[in-house]
Amino acid sequence: MNTFKTKNNDAWKSFVRLILLFVAGISLNLLLSEFSAKMGWPLYLDSIGTVLTAFVGGSLPGIAVGYLTNIVRTIVFKESSSIYYAALNVMIAVIAAGFSRRELKKKYIVPLILSLAAVGGGLGSLLTWFLFGFAGEGTSADLANKIYNVGLKNHFIAQISADFLIDIIDKTITVFLSVGIFMILPKNFVKSMHVYGWQQTPIETEELDDINRTRVRRISLRAKLMLLVSIAVTLVAVVAIGIGFIVDRQNTIDDHLAFANGIVQLGKQQIDPEMVNTYIEKGRAADGYTETLSVLEQICSSSEDIKYLYAYQFREDGVRVVFDVDTEDTIADRPGVVLAYDKSFEDLLPGVLYGQPVDPVITTDEYGWLMSVYEPIYDSTGKCVCYVAVDIEMNQIVSNTKIYLTKQISLFMGFFIIVLAFGLWLADYNIIYPLNAMSHGASAFAYTSTQERNESVKRIKGLDIHTGDEIENLYYAYSQTTEESMQYMSDIRKKSQQIEKLQGGLLMVLADIIESRDKCTGDHIRKTAAYTKIILEKLKEKGEFSDKLTPEYMANVERAAPLHDIGKINVPDAILNKPDKLTDEEFAIMKSHTTAGYEIILKAIANLDESGYLQQAKHMAHSHHEKWDGSGYPNHLAGENIPLSARIMAVADVFDALVSRRSYKEPFSLEKAMQIIEEGAGKHFDPRIVAAFVESKDKVREVMQRYAE
Repeated sequence: MNTFKTKNNDAWKSFVRLILLFVAGISLNLLLSEFSAKMGWPLYLDSIGTVLTAFVGGSLPGIAVGYLTNIVRTIVFKESSSIYYAALNVMIAVIAAGFSRRELKKKYIVPLILSLAAVGGGLGSLLTWFLFGFAGEGTSADLANKIYNVGLKNHFIAQISADFLIDIIDKTITVFLSVGIFMILPKNFVKSMHVYGWQQTPIETEELDDINRTRVRRISLRAKLMLLVSIAVTLVAVVAIGIGFIVDRQNTIDDHLAFANGIVQLGKQQIDPEMVNTYIEKGRAADGYTETLSVLEQICSSSEDIKYLYAYQFREDGVRVVFDVDTEDTIADRPGVVLAYDKSFEDLLPGVLYGQPVDPVITTDEYGWLMSVYEPIYDSTGKCVCYVAVDIEMNQIVSNTKIYLTKQISLFMGFFIIVLAFGLWLADYNIIYPLNAMSHGASAFAYTSTQERNESVKRIKGLDIHTGDEIENLYYAYSQTTEESMQYMSDIRKKSQQIEKLQGGLLMVLADIIESRDKCTGDHIRKTAAYTKIILEKLKEKGEFSDKLTPEYMANVERAAPLHDIGKINVPDAILNKPDKLTDEEFAIMKSHTTAGYEIILKAIANLDESGYLQQAKHMAHSHHEKWDGSGYPNHLAGENIPLSARIMAVADVFDALVSRRSYKEPFSLEKAMQIIEEGAGKHFDPRIVAAFVESKDKVREVMQRYAE
């Protein structure tokens, strides 16, 4: 219960801190922006709070502050266009958060300024251009006009140049103010304000960077999720914007149609149907013609959308002009003039000849993109005497479409970045980080010792992943399986060690049995094993044979040493214990113990999966009587053709024979035996091994004394 309350309190405190961070960031944006406007500075200063919030709290709070700032400006300050610039503030937050991960070193300041200016002055300028045109609105309008007037006679380039120049100054001030404030904030405060979403034990930044650098074979899960969210949001946006575009376009056409119908109805009211034929015959000389034409001209000039306003009488031989209004680019036709039918009018001809109502016509020709609406005028007998018509320009639809799409895309981009950032944030803390932490823990698992295995298991259990979903289930199954596997491995290790000890004991018993047949040797296998170990350690210390003397190799040689004379099991007791000198035939039988030992161990190897030490036992049994100069037996090997383990055993074996009592001789002293060994260097023995043995004289003496006692 106490833990639950503590977690709830921590969550509440974090929420309060987050709200305060939002309020502070938004307030800083609004206050500095208003201050700049009141001072008449050609600067925005509306993203300092966004950048500072991104530095302190990370990308999500920065994005929220950037977006909400523009929402507030739109709702509270009635700046309707601000909402369309929200995407820029969101991008600025993402860039600032990305740079803050690099600890805001000096070398990143200029790239940060240029990146922010590219968004504000580059993308922002494009947005302004599509929404308002050249110098249409904003802080840069005056500067754009000045740049254009001094000789840069390109509206677009003048606009871009003005926006970028202002934004470079604006973002320089923004970055330096934000960095300055950030630097004086206590580190503990900054750490407490950063928004994390850990669903596990938090991972330090360096370790997190290592985890994030984990390579995958194709595409990372994070990239797939980002792609999935991007596609989903984009498809929804495309459908929504597309439907909105179609509806908006149709509404605009309907508005134009309603406007055109209103115009023709108004024009219809001005024309006296009983006077139409008189107007055609007499023109301006007819009573009331000039007054009616004047009213029609006023109607035509009442809106820029009205391209042409006229009244025609349709007959089979052509069109007779009743009224036609002059425009800036077209001189009106005189009343009574007969005009030929245009090809585009052929479909309407049957209807207008009989005075029937006709549907509006939309055409695109040399006169432009026009909507033409015709309204029949009937005299008192019900006969259609003419049609009043208006041509409405449709180019406004193109302009409206451009502005509509610009607004919708800018709104979508802001929303898209928010959804993508929040989605990735959730995915990182709930999926990516937990999975990568488990993967990293598995790849870094150490198996070499019980302590390392226990530490590895402890690290994995210490992740404490609690996402509350399938990831958590996977983690607990993974953690439990790992712990049980390590316990099983420890049990196997113990049993293997027991088997190894039993095997080693059996081999030692076998070696003892063989040695017990030789009445002269006495502890020979143990002493030679001890001398072998001394030589190995000294060679390792001196750096000799560094490519060979691995810990595993040294352990195998020491373990195999007692088996070097195992072949003597095939030598008859009479020869093995003969007190006199052996005959040539007997000596040949004695020498055969090297080959016999080799074959015995070779058979043992064939029946074992792991035979590392037996491989060395094979070499030692077969070649410990070979000599450096090639005069040994059984194969007359020379130099380094003799296995290293056998060369080491040769020194240990001969030395023990020299210092041991035999039925046919007294033991030599340590000094005398060492002298003989030294004299054999380069002839009988490997010189480097002899040097190592002689340098270990004190340790050799300890072995002799221990077995003498």
